[in-house]
Amino acid sequence: MTDWTRRKLLTRSLALGCSAAASPLITPVTLASAPWDNRLVVIILRGAMDGLDVVQPYGDPALAAARATLQTGEKAGALDLDGFYALHPALAPLMPLWKASELGFVHAVSTPYRDKRSHFDGQDLLEAGTPQLGAATGRDGWLNRMLQTVPGMRADLAYAIGHENMLLLDGAAPVANWSPDVRLSLSPQGRRLAELVLHDDPAFADAFAEAAMLLDSGDGGMQAIPGDAGMDMDGLARNGTLGIRKVAAFAGEKLRGDSRIAAFSVGGWDTHRGQGAALPRALRQLSDALLVLRGALGDTWGKTAVVAMTEFGRTVRENGTRGTDHGTGGAMLLAGGAIRGGRVYGDWPGLRHEDLYNGRDLMPTRDVRAYAGWMMRGLFGLDTGTLENTVFPGMELGASPRLIL
Repeated sequence: MTDWTRRKLLTRSLALGCSAAASPLITPVTLASAPWDNRLVVIILRGAMDGLDVVQPYGDPALAAARATLQTGEKAGALDLDGFYALHPALAPLMPLWKASELGFVHAVSTPYRDKRSHFDGQDLLEAGTPQLGAATGRDGWLNRMLQTVPGMRADLAYAIGHENMLLLDGAAPVANWSPDVRLSLSPQGRRLAELVLHDDPAFADAFAEAAMLLDSGDGGMQAIPGDAGMDMDGLARNGTLGIRKVAAFAGEKLRGDSRIAAFSVGGWDTHRGQGAALPRALRQLSDALLVLRGALGDTWGKTAVVAMTEFGRTVRENGTRGTDHGTGGAMLLAGGAIRGGRVYGDWPGLRHEDLYNGRDLMPTRDVRAYAGWMMRGLFGLDTGTLENTVFPGMELGASPRLIL
């Protein structure tokens, strides 16, 4: 039996003697320690974010023609970024980050995934970081493979709890998986019974000892969500984002200490219908996550890079229900004091019909993995051979976009 299987079984066994409070969270936070000082946060945007609406290329005349009811550009309240791109108004609270060069974007990117447009396969491929899915490529995630290349890796915790398992950090490298708003308690009788039952199995006994230490530390709770930390926090949404704020605050609290890697997800990006109402809700969650994360990190924000990525983009033309369907090329968001922000990266392919992928989607001009690879090279000093052969097997990094300061 593998350690991972043992730990899952231990989690289920502990549930017999533990009580968990109802949690508003929909995602766990996964963290890992590392022997470097910079921090990396990876946010998976589940549901296929429409990059053309989030970072609007309003300088391309074909955009307005393709989106008759999905109003874009400054007339619709979007915020000009550089004369060609404008930011969706729901992300207005992040404009101070843009002006401070702590926020940036990448356009016209994708994974190698094409044509089938399944959320499940697309997300698996995004988190696996491989050219394709299948037994031959394994089932570990690219962020875990990166950790495997670093000698002496250890996890702050080796105990997993929470219903969502992120493939991104699955693998042989030790990481901790924890939902920050779940509180556990174990009676002395229950603890003694577990110790007796698990005594003769070293793997179970070790895992239980780690879990018991976590319970003793009280780390299942949440510290107060930080307020102003050198930035106006009035832009936080008033309703509907408490769960993601707690996730971000927990991640920031850990990264301010020994942890160096954090990963979590934000849902709500599947905007087939009524995108004008649905997309702002998801963007408010993302905006709040970044603001709270920055506040929780304090001075550590200056050595942190955040990358938010999604499984694929959406169609250039809106559909008949004022939404957009599954597409190909999309956008990434970058944030943090360690990034070279204040710009939109990428080679713009154009939105004329002849420029589109299959006549319907934004044409990808670069692999999303290349930008993630260059971030890790800049933050952690990994060599290109390791990134191209181990972390992202079969990928060519290409020229450096100089993302990291």
